[in-house]
Amino acid sequence: MQLKKQAYIIGVFLIVIITSSFINVSNNTPKRLETKSQSLEFHVDGLYFAEFYDYIFRGHFENIKMTREDMDFIMIFEQYLRTYGKYCDQYLPADKVEIMDLKCAEEMVEKNLYGDILSRTCTRWVWVGSSLFARPDLYNAKKEVERLQSEDVIQNTFAIMTDPNAIGNSMDMVHKTKGLHNDMVQLFTLNSCDSKGVRRFEENLKRFALSQESIRMQSKSKYETMKTAGGPLGNQNLNKLFDDLVANQAKTWALNKYVPQSISRVSVIQKDNQGRPLTAKAYYTYQFFGRSGEGWVQVSFENGLPKCLYFHDMPQNCKTPNSSIVASYAQGKYSNN
Repeated sequence: MQLKKQAYIIGVFLIVIITSSFINVSNNTPKRLETKSQSLEFHVDGLYFAEFYDYIFRGHFENIKMTREDMDFIMIFEQYLRTYGKYCDQYLPADKVEIMDLKCAEEMVEKNLYGDILSRTCTRWVWVGSSLFARPDLYNAKKEVERLQSEDVIQNTFAIMTDPNAIGNSMDMVHKTKGLHNDMVQLFTLNSCDSKGVRRFEENLKRFALSQESIRMQSKSKYETMKTAGGPLGNQNLNKLFDDLVANQAKTWALNKYVPQSISRVSVIQKDNQGRPLTAKAYYTYQFFGRSGEGWVQVSFENGLPKCLYFHDMPQNCKTPNSSIVASYAQGKYSNN
């Protein structure tokens, strides 16, 4: 019973992080794009979750790996609403609704014999206004997804606690959170608040959340095309590829700082039957509190394309490579020919 209680508390804590972590997405308001054309476009190149955004925009739900119950999706949906509410409030309808924050109202404090605080446990939570607003249909769809997640919170938390790679997965959540933060800072510098592309993205985001049929575009996503075609043949600049992949991952590192262009000793460990890499490894330099260190990264490939990055400090934990970089690699932009 005590374990269930602990799991529940951890689960609620995770929900608090998801629903209120980026209220102040950035201290600087991004420069808004003026709508010069109303063509149906949605620009996401270079963003951490670019592939997901593009599939949502195009309505190609069958290509999306995450489900509406996944914590990643809830976090993306929540932070998108908050970002739009902060930077695009003037485009919200008159019946906009306030986004709510989950806050601790009462807590239990445990102290030792000397009066030192040992722990704090929240015993009562309340919803309070965030001063950010959203479209009511989108916010209601988000709440429906949260309801599904809340029903499974203990089960999901137990899964996290009993996972043998729990530390790695926890760090993944940190990386994804930072990656999403960077996405939200850039999203409305790449797209105007009132563009048709943003409206289509929002409509399909809502439909994905509610398990409804999408509004589909006929044209394929470049991310789908690259996976079908596979990786390029011939001599590729793996030094440059590794540098770009590691530099992109390093944007979400908590402590270490990657030294740009420090990739060295690149080696292809295995090749497929077309001569493309299956596994490749390289070394790099990083800074840690002013001191230099050397690490390594191993990249696994599938159908000739980077699939997972494994770093020396967590060699069992797969880091997903940036989809925009992988797409550029698939298009032959790293070719030495």
